[in-house]
Amino acid sequence: MNHLTFLRVTVASLLLGTSPAGVADCAPATRLYAITRSIPLGAPDRWDYLTYDAGSHRIFVAHGATIDVLDGRSGTALGKVEIHGSNGVAVIPALGKGYAGSREDKSVVVFDLQKLTSLRSLPADEDTDGLVYDPFSKRIFVMEGDPHKALVVDTRTDTVVGRVSLSGQPEFAVADEKGHLFVNIEDQRTIQRVNTHTLMVDATWSIPECEAPHGLAIDPVAKRLFSSCTNALMVIVDATTGTVVQSVPIGKGTDAVAFDAQRKRVFSSNGLAGTVTVVSEESSDRFELLGENPTQPMARTMAVDPEMGRLFLVSADRIEVDPTASSPRKRYAVRAGSVRLLFMDPMR
Repeated sequence: MNHLTFLRVTVASLLLGTSPAGVADCAPATRLYAITRSIPLGAPDRWDYLTYDAGSHRIFVAHGATIDVLDGRSGTALGKVEIHGSNGVAVIPALGKGYAGSREDKSVVVFDLQKLTSLRSLPADEDTDGLVYDPFSKRIFVMEGDPHKALVVDTRTDTVVGRVSLSGQPEFAVADEKGHLFVNIEDQRTIQRVNTHTLMVDATWSIPECEAPHGLAIDPVAKRLFSSCTNALMVIVDATTGTVVQSVPIGKGTDAVAFDAQRKRVFSSNGLAGTVTVVSEESSDRFELLGENPTQPMARTMAVDPEMGRLFLVSADRIEVDPTASSPRKRYAVRAGSVRLLFMDPMR
């Protein structure tokens, strides 16, 4: 396209409200969400998964040496659970208990949801990561990356009842509440389905275009899985057959996916891009990309309040320590004491 033709097409497109081919990146997408509050969490300068409890409106943040608990409506700090090397959190309001993995202590800590005090510690293997509660089996599943296993805890007795052997390194998992657990296998571009009663893998599904699947969410009604990939892609998978239904582009640096069941929207938090990708579920077989919404660099993990539509993310000030490094982990560091919780709300 020569310069004059490009100019004519661009002007006509602006008048018609469309984007010409080749200049789509120049047209700003409609912003659907905006950061409305930033709440300082301070040191330590590490964090991981967030978990939102809809019943109590509380947000649980895995924050290095603690689980920080805040009011998800007001942002008020409610307390902390002391834990070394926290990464994943699961809460069971009906039992009044929460569970958190401790990577440093190689354990799973059971804590009182009201007092925010530790009740007991259960032995785990190394490299604990995401935690998922399955109401069907009443079991907690703890991803253990390096051992290629998932630790299983019976929440009625708070005992370790087994381990699931996986084909590779698990990243995150979701349950359909009907007896199945779905696990992203990061180093194999696959999703494995686990029977939560027998603790056996009963299906392995290839998602070949998904490099290092990280975030995972589920729409249990439509039976769709949403797996985010480090090559800036979200793969949507049929949770019954394992068939890839559709793929949509997302921002770089994804680490978490969330599903808003009320608004039928799927989100990917992208730490390198500093955005949240928003995808609309038009039907079980058709998904529409609604665009990228600015967050902050390093905001990579996320949770959603489906009642308000609010997203929760954690970020921090990013400083460059080695401009020549190709790996973001080596190139950037966190400014001391700058960790914060972000509220991101739908724009009216």
